[in-house]
Amino acid sequence: MKLGVITDGISRDLAHAVDVMDEFELTYAELQFVGDTEVGDHPAEEIRAINSLLRDRGKPVSCLSRHIFAGTTSANRPGDPLHTQHMDALKRVIDMAHVVGSPLVRIMTPKKEQILWGRNGAERWNVAKGAWDQVAPLIAPAVELARSEEITLVVETGNGTMVNSNYTARKLIEELNAADVLKVLWDPANNCWCHELAYPDGYDEVKAGLLGHIHIKDVMVDTPRATLEVREMGHGQLGPLFQPMADALRSDGYAGVVSFESVYHPGNGDFEAGFRACIDRFREIFEPD
Repeated sequence: MKLGVITDGISRDLAHAVDVMDEFELTYAELQFVGDTEVGDHPAEEIRAINSLLRDRGKPVSCLSRHIFAGTTSANRPGDPLHTQHMDALKRVIDMAHVVGSPLVRIMTPKKEQILWGRNGAERWNVAKGAWDQVAPLIAPAVELARSEEITLVVETGNGTMVNSNYTARKLIEELNAADVLKVLWDPANNCWCHELAYPDGYDEVKAGLLGHIHIKDVMVDTPRATLEVREMGHGQLGPLFQPMADALRSDGYAGVVSFESVYHPGNGDFEAGFRACIDRFREIFEPD
């Protein structure tokens, strides 16, 4: 198990983010935005500069995390203009991954339809008929591209996306027969919105070879009031579950990166202050043996 951070959660100034990583002995850099630019949109010379900075400072890249397929819907089809736009972006991110040595590229899934399956009447009156059936065909071209480019994709369990639990992530991978190039990017805080218990339930869905990357943050969800609060680590609903999660990852030999997602601030908009309030607890729980 290796520890890292999504760098723009500290600062979009990558050099400053690396300074802070050094301060807290974090090794693996996950890139989402560098400067004001999302990964996949940097020019070649800037990508080379990013690569040089990280290699000079001893910070291997764990994952390139663009929001591929976010914003698509079950009405989209492979090859339509929006899908093509996302596939073109994915190609650019993969090109960047080859330069910076990232083993993983994140993808997302289309916007969530709330009820995908049902029975005893719900299948007629409540299910968004056919919505789930459109997900695998949208993702399949990305899987084939990953195979040809010899890179691994990780599908994030996202808020408001069709894959918003480890159960649905596993189901998608199995339907695509893609476990060779598609793994789960488990964000247990995001899964709280659909009330999937992170441990043991969520973990048990993916522990057998499907877990590729992890994001850690703490939250409190109030689904009836459609409200999400990011909490200081250990002070949200995941607080009691982080330690058993970490213990299980160690016991089962998880060799990937656990990436701290610094999206908490203490009420003043200062995300670096939020990072500093949480990072010691994160390291204490997830530090490798």
